[in-house]
Formats: sequence, C-alpha cells, structure tokens
Amino acid sequence: MISSILKQAVCSGHLSKKRDRFQDYHEYKSLEERFQMVTQIEGLNGIEIVHPYVANDATELKDLIQKYKVDVSAINANIKQETEFMNGGITSPEKKVREKAIQFIKNAKKFAQETGVNKVTCCPLSDGYEFSFNCNYLQKWKYLIDGFGEASEFLPEIPLFIEYKPNESRGRCFLDTASKTLLLLKEIGSKSMGVTIDFGHSLYGNENPAEALSLVVENDFPFYIHINDNDGKWDWDWMVGTKHLLDYIEFIFYLQEYNYKDFITSDTSPTRWDIKESLEINTRLTNKIWSLLENIDREKFKKLISSDNFIKIWDFIENKIIKI
Repeated sequence: MISSILKQAVCSGHLSKKRDRFQDYHEYKSLEERFQMVTQIEGLNGIEIVHPYVANDATELKDLIQKYKVDVSAINANIKQETEFMNGGITSPEKKVREKAIQFIKNAKKFAQETGVNKVTCCPLSDGYEFSFNCNYLQKWKYLIDGFGEASEFLPEIPLFIEYKPNESRGRCFLDTASKTLLLLKEIGSKSMGVTIDFGHSLYGNENPAEALSLVVENDFPFYIHINDNDGKWDWDWMVGTKHLLDYIEFIFYLQEYNYKDFITSDTSPTRWDIKESLEINTRLTNKIWSLLENIDREKFKKLISSDNFIKIWDFIENKIIKI
C-alpha cells in the first residue's frame, strides 16, 4: 500500500530576492522570515538550506527548526559562488581551489550533522567547459572522482547526493546526465553517495525524468528529488505541470512504484509570480496527482505498460488518469 503522506519542501533561495540578467524580483528575506513563509504555504513542511550562504550558524538553524516545526530536507553545499570557483571547484586547475571546494562539502556535512539533517546535496555547476580543446577531459574526470570521493568519505553517515545539470554557469557541465553521474558514483564506489534528480534538469538535458529515475534505482543508488518545469530549452524553474504535465504524472507514478518516502523539494523559482501562490501550485498539483495514482488499478495499468500496446495504454490514461 502506497503511503498518501507526502513530505514537500522548498529550496531556501526561492523564498527571497531573486535576480536574472535584467530584473530583481521580490524582497530579501532573512532566514527566519523564510521559515515563517514555509509555515504559510499550504502543503509545505520542509526547507532545503543552502550552506554557507543562507545558513551557517547551527544553533540558529536548530532554534528555527524547533520554533517553526519545519524540517530541513537537505543541506545544499554551494561550490560555485566563490570567485575562486569561477573556473571550477572540484575540477579547478589549482589544487588549493579544489581543496577549498572539497572542504566546503565537508563543512556542509558537518553542519548537517550538527543540525540533525540527514543528507547533503551538491550541484557542481562551475565544473565544466565551453569550447573544443578547453580542457583535458580525463584529468578533470579524475579530479571529480578524487574530490567527490574524498568528500563522501568524510562523515559517511551523512550521504552526499550529486545533482546533475546540462549547463549553467558553464557551457557544458561535466555531470550533465543521470548516466554520467551514475558512472562517476560507480567509479568512486562509495556507499555514502546518491543522486539528486531535478525534474527540470532532466527535461532540458533531453532525458525522460521517469526513465532517469528508473536508471538510478536499477543501479541501487539512493535518490532525492527536486521539482520544477521548463520548455525543454532552458532551466526556467517554472511551476510543475505548466509545460510537461503528463511527464510529471509519469514521474510521480514511478516515485510511488519505488516507494519514495523522502522530500519532494520545489526547486521552482517564482519571479514574476507570487511566491506563495506559485509554490502552492506545486504542492497542490503534486498532492492531487499522488492521490489520483493511489486509486487507479495499478496492476492493470502496469500490465498495459508492459504490453507495449500504446493505444490501450492511452485509453487507460485518458479515461482513468487525465479523464478528458
């Protein structure tokens, strides 16, 4: 029986001031104000904290967790913001910069341990390249293995989840697909690592998010989920279902199949839209889809999926799921 109790969180950066290349959106919010906002957004009960920039004081964070009864879904180790990381953190050509990036992840793990958070996630966005002959690929791959391997061995009881993304801020990120991320984790061989699957990153990286999820499960790595949507061309971080509704329904179906019980975290960036209302689209739609899929004839549907008869599959989707 699939549990209907959903844990949903939001990335802390999306509750405050945002900026693109041209505009500022919303007002700056303190850490406590962000916790207050979570309690006001229907369906949310968690927050992912960016370390060290959004929170770096363990006592303050523990006090806020207790005061607002909001769980922390993960500590997000930011290894891209420092000026030294411009040309890579884990893969920087300078050893001291690589060491600094590794230490950032270790510090995030220590912070997670001190605050009672059960995981660290990291998206190495500055680790990549732009042009042909831009770098020595095998050397950079070795840096990834060594750097993330060292970080994973520190406080192994706090697992490190790697989030892949096709590009930004680099023209191409080294870890741009689920399969390449799995290859890295297999080469490292750590039992204290997993994959953060961002629905939008998977989409605009020309993956099928449900297939990527299945691939991670098949390879026996734990996973953690970020949700958003886009047009398949860029990581717009729009509200779920606004562009790829059926893909999102399929993704939720497989989360249920794999008995996912961790947080579904909104990495959705309200810019022109009200923050509360935007995030409630995510929580509301996710809850509706989750509940609907709990109540279909799953065994019949899975047999249809395995039959490869898409006309019959579509008939089930049309009449039992989207009900047009």
